[in-house]
Amino acid sequence: MDPRGNQMDRRSVLRLAFAGGVALPALALTGCATGGGGSETNTGGGAAGEKSEKNPFGMADSGTVEAVIFNGGYGFDYVTFAADVAKKNHSGVTFDVKPSTQIAQELQPRFVGGNPPDLIDNSGANQIGLTTIAEQLEDLSDVFEAKNLEGTTIKDTLYPGVEAPGTLNGKLVAINYVQTVYALWYSGSLFEQNGWTVPKTWDEAIALGAQAKSKGKFLFLWGKEAATYYQTLAIASAIKEGGDEVRLALENLEEKCWSNPAVQGVFKAMETVIKNGYVKPGGGGTQFTAAQAQWSNGQEALLYPSGSWIENEMKDQTKDGFKMMGAPEFTLTGNSKMPYEALHAAAGEPFIVPSKSKNPAGGKELLRVMLSKEAATNFAKTKLAPTIVKDTVPADGFGSTALQSQSKMLSDAGDNVFTWKFVDNYGMNQDMLVPWNAFLSGQIDAARLTTQLQGITDKVRNDPQVKKEKVS
Repeated sequence: MDPRGNQMDRRSVLRLAFAGGVALPALALTGCATGGGGSETNTGGGAAGEKSEKNPFGMADSGTVEAVIFNGGYGFDYVTFAADVAKKNHSGVTFDVKPSTQIAQELQPRFVGGNPPDLIDNSGANQIGLTTIAEQLEDLSDVFEAKNLEGTTIKDTLYPGVEAPGTLNGKLVAINYVQTVYALWYSGSLFEQNGWTVPKTWDEAIALGAQAKSKGKFLFLWGKEAATYYQTLAIASAIKEGGDEVRLALENLEEKCWSNPAVQGVFKAMETVIKNGYVKPGGGGTQFTAAQAQWSNGQEALLYPSGSWIENEMKDQTKDGFKMMGAPEFTLTGNSKMPYEALHAAAGEPFIVPSKSKNPAGGKELLRVMLSKEAATNFAKTKLAPTIVKDTVPADGFGSTALQSQSKMLSDAGDNVFTWKFVDNYGMNQDMLVPWNAFLSGQIDAARLTTQLQGITDKVRNDPQVKKEKVS
């Protein structure tokens, strides 16, 4: 993972150990400020309880904890499960877990009004830019310093480096709960039946697109809310091709960052794929899960770029015997600065606790329960994805070929794991959906895509009201 506020270089960024006996070099947790002590009252002004090892944040023994959870690829029932566990330990407390698909639209007014929920999964296409609310959020270092339900200090149960994604200017404002691998997903059985090989470069992808077309299939497809999945693919390909120079220019919102030769090379390759008719038309008018079903159930396209939530998200709309698997994103050429096996992976699903909520101690307590072995194992088993809690996934991946392939990709990547966070930090995704839908539809070319993305980036860079984070 790339620098998340603690200034790590690419080769040292994220070395994810993974379940199933795959051991990767570890990155020591950087010094979170110790917590667990602190004041005896809740910062949100609510009634306080007595602090103890089983109640480290001083949550009152009555009242309500309100959690609003992004209802996306992982659903929200995993938080309901944790809430039920928490209820056993705090019988006088009501845990109210609510789903949402419009986090920013629903919750930004509540931040303004001073009455946000106690715990928020700030995820999805409509997440709130973290830099805009960082000063209104609790420092969650004390959650990592607390004991879990099994009596072990939480930070000692986690994969290395997991605090980095949620750290802004030295403050841990978010705990990212899920280990996410970004990849190109495909049907292993379909590829086997047709003798196809997963492409490693964009030229190989274009050649596969021609083979797919001869079989009446497409190389790619997309849905309107997920058009920026292709931006994620493009950025990863460009970083693998051009290295840190590409990543840092984007992270720091530099002038002409989208004009970097590696970025332009990927955009031009994508433009060729679109012009050759290898992308299924109509995605700009198709709901994203409907489009994904065209891939996972209808098998109308060969490849789909997504995070590792895709298997769970489409588990009820995947063809029998699909044998879902993932592969690293393409390089532009065979002479890329990073190897093909280099992987875009990061802890995702950022959970935040607003300081002005009615019960911030309750929000932290629910997070503590989510980080228990019981809750984390439940997530891995039911969502077929690992959390940041170690040793919760068996070697067979609960029978999931997608989960097994994640383990292999991480093992093959070794030290070469990277990510970026400028899109999420500055809340740019919603604006970027517009040019990406237009580009994938063939309405604009790579040059106009570049101009429009640069315009969105420049607007953020030149806005004095937006606090910037310098990444190096």
